[in-house]
Amino acid sequence: MTFKEQLLENIKLINLLIKDEKFFERLDLAIDKIVTSVNLELPLLVCGNGGSSADSEHIVGELVGRFLKERKAINAISLSSNSASLTAWSNDYDYSTIFERQVEAHGKRGGILLGISTSGNSKNVILAAKKAKELNLLVIGLTGEGGGELAKFCDILLDVPSKKTPRIQELHILTYHYICEKVELLYKG
Repeated sequence: MTFKEQLLENIKLINLLIKDEKFFERLDLAIDKIVTSVNLELPLLVCGNGGSSADSEHIVGELVGRFLKERKAINAISLSSNSASLTAWSNDYDYSTIFERQVEAHGKRGGILLGISTSGNSKNVILAAKKAKELNLLVIGLTGEGGGELAKFCDILLDVPSKKTPRIQELHILTYHYICEKVELLYKG
């Protein structure tokens, strides 16, 4: 596939997404819930594996630092970032529970877990979502089409219309940049 063909594939996916009014309703709801939570200074916990791990760090970097304007830091934590916790827990216990354990440590009732998984089937993200539900956190899933197993544990599912990992990740970036922009705009800190 040429780069031009990849761009055309993305345009096709973006056009599919543009027609999905329900996606935009869910996106607006997710933003509203995140803004409400961070304005109460509750943590936004974000997790994912591989490229989605990098995306979780990217999102948190934009919110703790700044996206487009100067403002107070937003309470956001990437559960992929603490290598000591990740390696100690996965070595002594189980890799599948690395995010679940951190949700237990950092999650606060009324806070939010944003779980990112292109397939929606990442066991450690699913277990984090289950733990978040137990602790009364809202769970937002950012996934590929259908949301996989993660969809069962999401209060809000933002699933982009593709099953191809690179295309999903590219649409995820557009989606979470929009989330960051709106959260920053509406944040009262």
